[in-house]
Amino acid sequence: MAFNGRWETESQEGYDAFCKLLGIPDDIIEKGRDYKLITEVTEEGDNFSWTQIYPTNAKVTNKFTIGKECDMETIGGKKFKATVQMEGGKLNVAFPNYHHTSEICGGKLIETSKAGSVVLKRTSKKL
Repeated sequence: MAFNGRWETESQEGYDAFCKLLGIPDDIIEKGRDYKLITEVTEEGDNFSWTQIYPTNAKVTNKFTIGKECDMETIGGKKFKATVQMEGGKLNVAFPNYHHTSEICGGKLIETSKAGSVVLKRTSKKL
């Protein structure tokens, strides 16, 4: 139940380079750069509901069960199938253009997205 709760971005590294790699327009990158992303997680055993609230109140919710294929969606609205794995307390999932890992470290939610050599690391505090 470590992921359960509401989280707010404290810091992020590699944001601009990662967004540019994904083809996000410069004006959207600018709006999101200092935005305090809110992540809401409900964890019940192996079942998760993971919601991220973006600037302009855009919202994406993905529901998944560890180890089972599910339907997911990106912030851009792209739908895809993925299987979220739990390895050493870390959630791992392959999105269409990058690999995403979430973990709790020192009471913080650490999310790392990698696309080739480009890495976005977001650290969030629990609200």
